[in-house]
Amino acid sequence: MRSVSNKGLSALPPEQDKMRDAPGTGAKSISTEVGARRRLASVVDDQAALAGFSRVRVAMVLTDPRVEDNPIVYVNSAFERTTGYSRSAVVGRNCRFLQGEETRKSDVDSLRDAIGQQQDVTVDILNYRADGKPFMNRLIIAPIIDAEGQVIYFLGIQKELYDSEREEAAAEELLHAIQSRVRDDLSLVLAGLHELSDHEEPLAFEAMERRLECLQLVYESIQLSDQNETALGIDLGALISRVGAAVAHEESRPGIRYVQNVDPMQVNLEAAVRVALLLSEVLSNAFHHAFERMVEGFVELRLTRLAAGGLRIIVTDDGVGLPANAPFPNSDATGGRLILKLCDGLDATVTPVRGAAGTVVMIDVPVGTTEL
Repeated sequence: MRSVSNKGLSALPPEQDKMRDAPGTGAKSISTEVGARRRLASVVDDQAALAGFSRVRVAMVLTDPRVEDNPIVYVNSAFERTTGYSRSAVVGRNCRFLQGEETRKSDVDSLRDAIGQQQDVTVDILNYRADGKPFMNRLIIAPIIDAEGQVIYFLGIQKELYDSEREEAAAEELLHAIQSRVRDDLSLVLAGLHELSDHEEPLAFEAMERRLECLQLVYESIQLSDQNETALGIDLGALISRVGAAVAHEESRPGIRYVQNVDPMQVNLEAAVRVALLLSEVLSNAFHHAFERMVEGFVELRLTRLAAGGLRIIVTDDGVGLPANAPFPNSDATGGRLILKLCDGLDATVTPVRGAAGTVVMIDVPVGTTEL
């Protein structure tokens, strides 16, 4: 079992850390869902916060305090753009490499103390980009807690701060609203992965990255919704088209054909998050398991608005098919547990059909769950 470290995101000054910041593989062990998560809708009812999220372009960082030196395990594309560091250059490192000569020790101490006490903290701290140029950064750190009350990640939400924004309370309130929503999303995405054995961890880490990238596509859809004055919610058709294409690009291989047919529709944000993650899990499962020892195959995705309201997702493959008596979703598997949890939040039903060749998975989401 890994040792638990209370060392923070910025536990040592840069001059003491040069020998310890070699890139590594990062953490591979993830968490269960927070027991009582707040509904996403309670955050995005405030349309100003929803619109502001797309304008701020916040960077997101995840670190794992259960691993020595609390290394980074994930950063989003906004972090790469803001700092100039690529994801491959930072995963496995403690965040202190962003500090420099003029970073105030008091800010570093505030971060270290809050992380050691497993508390939220907000700090305006001077950081340095990969090219050595300094920038002022508003950083919000918050622990992500599992069902047993254990801190299994720290979430960092950060935004480059300009002089005109430093004294604006609205800027901080907006970042806290974003942090709350992202933390709730992550508690769902990371559910149950810490229960995996060591030999399953590489695959679990890949699944974590896929789920986080899926969330990133949802957040980009918020930006599109903000730019479109006539949009009432999230364009689920466009979002699912992107999620499906992204999963197929990452998970497919030569010889496997992929087709998608997606109806246009607008839904609320919570439904968009859950439907996107649900589709990602089911589609990834098809690419991973349907074509064992097969050279060729076919996967089709359909998203249809039902005449009576609600929507239907159908993922079809012509692969080896589900084994006899094998449950789907499988509650003993991490992906299966996530599918069940997502369906429960949508009040959706999952119907697997074993065909003469391959499998059809049909998911019905009832009317009302997705309404704006």
